[in-house]
Amino acid sequence: MTLGEKIQHLETRIFETVFPNATNHNNSLFGGTAMQLMDEVAFITATRFSRHRVVNVSSDRIDYKKPIPAGTIVEVIGKVSKIGTPSLDVKADIFIEEMFVEGLERAVSGIFTLVAIDEHKKPIKVF
Repeated sequence: MTLGEKIQHLETRIFETVFPNATNHNNSLFGGTAMQLMDEVAFITATRFSRHRVVNVSSDRIDYKKPIPAGTIVEVIGKVSKIGTPSLDVKADIFIEEMFVEGLERAVSGIFTLVAIDEHKKPIKVF
């Protein structure tokens, strides 16, 4: 399997329903909850790719393009976008899917950098 094929094969998807208890006073998903979902998919993606322990060391430019209303389904997608020596970047996107309407709309995007570590919490080669 080539590196490109591995990246494509290990793309990670998580689905959630946005219930009212996860929304703010505007009846849309809390921004912090969106970041949590993105961080989770980034962690899973990096772990699947490296097969090492990983820790998040940064998140970069989280763009909230569209509110995510209660009563929608969200699809959170993580894909490796850059590979370093001890680190890798995962692009995480959240898409909105109306429950009774076809189609997806991108709502939030961001980049998460994770570092592979050994059992002593020292950085190691990610790939």
